[in-house]
Amino acid sequence: MGQLTDKVVLVTGANSGIGLEASVKLARMGAQLVMVGRNRAKVDAAVAEVTQRAGSQLVTSMLCDFSSQAAIRSLADEFRRSHTRLDVLVNNAGSVSDRRQVTVDGLEQTFAVNHLGYFLLTNLLLDLLKAAAPARIVNVSSVGHRRGDLDFEDLQYEKGYQIMRAYRRSKLGNVLFTRELAKRLAGTGVTVNSLHPGEVATNIWTHAPWFTKPLLAVVKLFMITSEQGGDTIVHLATSPEVEGKTGGYYEKNRLVEAAPLGQDDTLAEKLWRVSASLCAGAGDGV
Repeated sequence: MGQLTDKVVLVTGANSGIGLEASVKLARMGAQLVMVGRNRAKVDAAVAEVTQRAGSQLVTSMLCDFSSQAAIRSLADEFRRSHTRLDVLVNNAGSVSDRRQVTVDGLEQTFAVNHLGYFLLTNLLLDLLKAAAPARIVNVSSVGHRRGDLDFEDLQYEKGYQIMRAYRRSKLGNVLFTRELAKRLAGTGVTVNSLHPGEVATNIWTHAPWFTKPLLAVVKLFMITSEQGGDTIVHLATSPEVEGKTGGYYEKNRLVEAAPLGQDDTLAEKLWRVSASLCAGAGDGV
């Protein structure tokens, strides 16, 4: 059918937006696609849509609430029971909140979902990716990482929480995680890259403060569609142009320099160690 025939692809945050559109394209390429979402009804509807649009019967789903590390571990266990390999992992699940919220694990929600969710799931599935090498990991970040920071004394924003500050920090985490993981996977045949999907008109900002809604409504007029945003994911997941390339950050399908903080290897290594400690040691042996 396509270049992903017989390949197993796992996409998180797959039931809407760029995750859904990327799923359609990946399914059209022949992938054995596993779509992950939080809500059963929404995921089932998304699977039906992808199946119909892609003309594929190789689309299945799994559930996971990425604000819960126990749920992420259960997802990894469920995936292992049904698959012996993983060719492409797309970390796309994301969250934002207009006020500071704490997860069941006692972590600030935006950081927990957007960064630690990527970190934990990837580490739990690394052996399956290595078994399928050459394999790829795609981390959906954002140009917002360029204004992000990391304060290890207040990583969970117990002081001064603000929606955009928290979001940018989590997206900087994605870039640094990508950079450090690429170093640790050198020689394994597994590559990892991060990307900015473009300014996409999706529902992720549903929980933005009420007073920003008029501005967001105007900004959306100039945003690209979810389908266009999904193209950037598919490019990194499948394109021969990025075969063997790893540790990079991409905008508009082009490798570009990340923000200076996103290129800080000392910071990346420290974030890895802190993230592993927050995830009960996941990643310690990588």
